Amino acid sequence: MRLSKHIGKTLRDIPKDAKPRGYGLLLRGGFIRQVFAGAYAYMPFLLRSLNKISHIMREELVKADFEEFLLPLLQSESFFAKPETPYADNTVEGIFEFKDSRGSRLCLGRTYTPIIADLIAKEISSYKQLPKRFFQITTRFHDETRPRFGLIRAREFIVADAYSFDIDRSGVGASYAEICKAYRHILDRVGARYKFVEADEASRRDAECHEFIMTTDAGKDVFLSCDTCDYAAKQEKAQSRLEVFAQDQAEQPMEIQEVYGKGLIGVKPLAEFLGIPVWKTTKTLLFQADDRVVAVMVRGDCGVNETKVKKFLGCKTLSLASSATIKELTGADVGYAGPIGLPQEVMVLADHYTNDRVNFECGANRTDYHIINANFGRDFPLPVFGDFKLAKGGDFCPRCEKGILTEAYGISVARTAREESEYAEKERNHPTYIDARGTSQPLLTAHYTFGISRLAAALVEQCHDESGIIWPSAIAPFQAHLVALNLENPDVKNEAELLYNKLLDNNIEVLFDDREVRAGEKFEDADLLGIPIRLTVSKRTFKEGKIETKFRDRKEAQLLTYEEVLKIFQ
Repeated sequence: MRLSKHIGKTLRDIPKDAKPRGYGLLLRGGFIRQVFAGAYAYMPFLLRSLNKISHIMREELVKADFEEFLLPLLQSESFFAKPETPYADNTVEGIFEFKDSRGSRLCLGRTYTPIIADLIAKEISSYKQLPKRFFQITTRFHDETRPRFGLIRAREFIVADAYSFDIDRSGVGASYAEICKAYRHILDRVGARYKFVEADEASRRDAECHEFIMTTDAGKDVFLSCDTCDYAAKQEKAQSRLEVFAQDQAEQPMEIQEVYGKGLIGVKPLAEFLGIPVWKTTKTLLFQADDRVVAVMVRGDCGVNETKVKKFLGCKTLSLASSATIKELTGADVGYAGPIGLPQEVMVLADHYTNDRVNFECGANRTDYHIINANFGRDFPLPVFGDFKLAKGGDFCPRCEKGILTEAYGISVARTAREESEYAEKERNHPTYIDARGTSQPLLTAHYTFGISRLAAALVEQCHDESGIIWPSAIAPFQAHLVALNLENPDVKNEAELLYNKLLDNNIEVLFDDREVRAGEKFEDADLLGIPIRLTVSKRTFKEGKIETKFRDRKEAQLLTYEEVLKIFQ
């Protein structure tokens, strides 16, 4: 490919609103162009990388016995609007809905699971046809209200969707293990740094769920991992152990006491004011759970895990109660809520690490006041205990004895989820098969998603320096970047042309910078585009009969013969 013929152009500066940095580099290097908010044109160089990722994806999934197919991007109303449609919980949120010329409601594919369920129900009837594994590489659409971070959170993106159907737990477990292995191979082949973590189930029918998170400070996915064992989980899913402190031997004989502390809301200044450790304070947060209000208690040194609370309650929506609601229920401003004296209709949940505490602090439901020496049972009814705290870095590992959890950020690029048999049995219109005894049984299914365009963006976030992108060799748009200097010299120009054609004859993908621009601009663009190996031809190299060779991820260049250069690509 001659750079003079390339449609894209490089920009001198990263656009101010282009964050994170990798997104800015993709824009600056001409790899993508924003068409409108959340929608991008994949320019030729990025498309080459996306095709390479897709090729690796196909190779690994086919090895794992997954067969490729392709579904339509358009979906009819029957797949996204009817309550009785299988997996109808995937319907309303985030879809692009419209009507065709006949007035029929259609949408663009946000999820293909409803079509898959319908298709498999028609194609599979007997246990003799199972197991089945298949995948597609396609485009998905999601009506993001705030599209940002370029390809990481776009409204249109390229994914590999895979599905497996099995007759029992061992079968679905085998399929699950195979694709997790395939995903590891894919990420290893493209040079990604990643973590395999437990994740929250997409719905109650998913018994097991994991994500592959590429580690980068630019990511927004928070996960925790043990420094001793292999435990790792997204923060919304993570469990942890806390230090358990010695409690008072007996409850204070006196009743609870209200202590005045003007403006004291944060647990640290409150604990200092009261002369007690932070763990003895209590955070009580009020949440709006669908149409009711729920109070959640955690130790003062913890936060509330809203995902776990929502899952426990089985509610569709969960958000912090408004200041007006808090005032109405407690009579106090935000920050002074407590479990004592709440209206009966307010359910109180408490993290199990608040259990067994004696003589603890809590909010008084009165502005500027706090209660000390509170006790369960005596001062208010026992709440519903459970795991409601937010695990954090520095907590103890829930799996091993010595491990400490560390907190990190990353970008989730793949997700695997399998369902439990009891949920399949309850699911209306769930695909079934006839077993060996002639009985109808629900198929056990698993769904796996790998973001191809997101992977490319995440790799750029991981692989760059101040000068530009450093593409991993497996998915770089080209293997070599040939830079020709002093093109006004016929000998140099002829040498560059000869080298370009020799590389092509040896099936080496080469980008040839044949432009009539200054040397500094050519080198700046070479660093920005990030092709793994830069080959430079100039008057100096021509005289020595060699080629200046520089790896993008190294500082030093070296002079090599053509034969030595060729060996690099073998």
